Amino acid sequence: MTKYVSVGKILNFHGIHGEAKVGFSKNQQDFFCSLKKVFIKTGNEYNPLKITRNRLNKTFAIVKFEGINSINELLEYKGLLLFVEEQTIRNSLEEDEFLIDELLGLSVADENDNNLGFIVGVSNNGVNDLLSIKTKSGKISLIPFVKAIVTNVSIKDKKVTINNLEGLLE
Repeated sequence: MTKYVSVGKILNFHGIHGEAKVGFSKNQQDFFCSLKKVFIKTGNEYNPLKITRNRLNKTFAIVKFEGINSINELLEYKGLLLFVEEQTIRNSLEEDEFLIDELLGLSVADENDNNLGFIVGVSNNGVNDLLSIKTKSGKISLIPFVKAIVTNVSIKDKKVTINNLEGLLE
């Protein structure tokens, strides 16, 4: 069964010829602009929308979809999420990049293999990604997802190893 991942949202129309203002994840401009097809979810079905033109405008993209040529035709899609097949994203990942859902639930250990907790979330502070780690004491700590701190990620072993600097996890 094909899995889909959200990559954006139709925010509004742009102009009168059916172009859409589309919001997308921070730092994903290149990936989003490379897309030729996305899907919208209607009920339990994912229906394809072919992208005929895609350009950036400040913090959003302006996208023209095939067959949508007026504001009225676009309005039914306003507010809907845009999806791609998970494999499309996997094919574009670098060696040290991961999908968020792959990281959630992974155990976190220090370099001596002491269990420190597990990952409950991933966010971005505008500079880099942050891992939300629920420690054994039940507190949640944010750590930067950078090589100096996160020394190894093993999806296969369901474990992340970190350089547990003093005061990093409390």
